[in-house]
Amino acid sequence: MRRITFMQAINEALAQEMERDPTVVVFGEDNAGGAGAPGEDDAWGGVMGVTKGLYHSFPGRVLDTPISESAFIGAAAGAACSGLRPVAELMFVDFMGVCFDQIFNQAAKFRYMFGGKARTPMVIRTMYGAGIRAAGQHSQSLYPIFTHIPGLKVAIPSSPYDAKGLMIQAIRDDDPVIFFENKVLYAVEGEVPEESYTVPFGEANFVREGDDVTIVAIGRMVSFAEQAAEELAGDGIECEILDPRTTSPLDEESIYESVENTGRLVVVDESNPRCSLASDIAALVAQNCFEDLKAAPKMVTAPHTPPPFSPTLEDAYVPDPERIAAAAREVVEGAGARA
Repeated sequence: MRRITFMQAINEALAQEMERDPTVVVFGEDNAGGAGAPGEDDAWGGVMGVTKGLYHSFPGRVLDTPISESAFIGAAAGAACSGLRPVAELMFVDFMGVCFDQIFNQAAKFRYMFGGKARTPMVIRTMYGAGIRAAGQHSQSLYPIFTHIPGLKVAIPSSPYDAKGLMIQAIRDDDPVIFFENKVLYAVEGEVPEESYTVPFGEANFVREGDDVTIVAIGRMVSFAEQAAEELAGDGIECEILDPRTTSPLDEESIYESVENTGRLVVVDESNPRCSLASDIAALVAQNCFEDLKAAPKMVTAPHTPPPFSPTLEDAYVPDPERIAAAAREVVEGAGARA
């Protein structure tokens, strides 16, 4: 099977859905070159070039917006209620502060407040995560905030294959979807079918099988968990790795099934520790699988600080394979473990 990058997988998903469904439109800042730019020659495809090429292929359906997130996210919500399927690019998730009302108080609530009669089939693509020296206002992992809100669906792909399948599923969904793309993953390559396909929401991926400890990892952290698992296997510790793929809906049953098998849990989450996905999953497991646990769940997260700009500090900020391996060893070998 051919190999393409995470970025190319998202671009291909958008192109295939725009070809299939004329109601799919794409808009955001710099998607078509910026105000006054000759779009035919200067269609950037967003700040990272993810939508590059779509402007030429779908005239009138790839649009630039003003630098006003509140305006174009609100426009996406209105367009979705009016029969279109907009894919809006919120350049960095850190910019949610200027358009949050349009997301959590409007789009997320339309179906509920109108008695199920309203559909809001919109996708908000956004970048998250530290690792490219973009400092505290462009590097946060804020998916727990959106996961908390009823009415929103949240997808966090970890591979090119999942990026394409989850994006197609997101566009076809009749509810608002927040689609989180870790900017460090854009250049990562993987096997991706050329044909259109979907990855269902709410179905975790068992990335690796093992009997000693369950590692639930989110987004970019999946590859770090795999590296840790390879190291631990050399010491005779076999890890089972689960990638939730979506945090709302969350595949709780697969997590419980794995923990019932291993008796131990490590959750790896790039967001800050308080009210994080790690704390949520650890609490769910403690509540529903307490009798199966042989040790207390462990969380591996970023510290409770903004992402630093200093390269050395930023590297220390992001969870890494060494910390994941240390946490797994602790739950397997630690003094607090139950026989």
